[in-house]
Amino acid sequence: MTRTRIKICGLTREDDVDAAVEAGADAVGFVLWPRSARHVDHTRAASLAARLPPFVTPVLLFVNATAGEVAAATAAVPQALLQFHGDETPTQCESAGRPYLRAARMAEGFDLLDFAASWRAESALMQALLLDAHVEGYGGAGKVFDWSRIPPSVPCPVVLSGGLNPANVTDGVLRVRPFAVDVSSGVERAKGIKDAGLMRRFCEAVREADARREAGTEPAR
Repeated sequence: MTRTRIKICGLTREDDVDAAVEAGADAVGFVLWPRSARHVDHTRAASLAARLPPFVTPVLLFVNATAGEVAAATAAVPQALLQFHGDETPTQCESAGRPYLRAARMAEGFDLLDFAASWRAESALMQALLLDAHVEGYGGAGKVFDWSRIPPSVPCPVVLSGGLNPANVTDGVLRVRPFAVDVSSGVERAKGIKDAGLMRRFCEAVREADARREAGTEPAR
């Protein structure tokens, strides 16, 4: 059966980590960017990640962090997947020596195919491109971008992000057919404070989309 992976990002509390796992998340993200309202330091990320069962992946999100900051965080959470969400070059991302996700900000006129081809050529450790809305600053700010900008032949796995929530993620999965989806503000009741019911409904909506794809009732792209 087709199975879209689910990442819930921006967790800051033990109860939310536990609820995300119970809801069915495949990965949980910890934001190590100090300017984020969801920021945790690497010590706190390590404490939260220690609660995860073996097959739920912690993800450490960086924005233009120094090599030393990345090294300290990866040492604290050695099982983590990395996510680079700033202006990092392929060389900077590769220098961490760890598998990672690379964010792509979907501005008007952005050539995703060219971006993906360039990163595939230069990056041995990139696992997927995370597609997010283009807003001032970094992160998608809970905004949905125009999914029609995503070509059907991106030459690497795609993680759909940007303004997803329980009400629209089924449509996003059916239209984009991503490898994974990523949600943060769409399952919150306050910044950095997740809502267990919203996380559960989000995961259920993704599984509904997967079931519809398996049954052949998805819309044509």
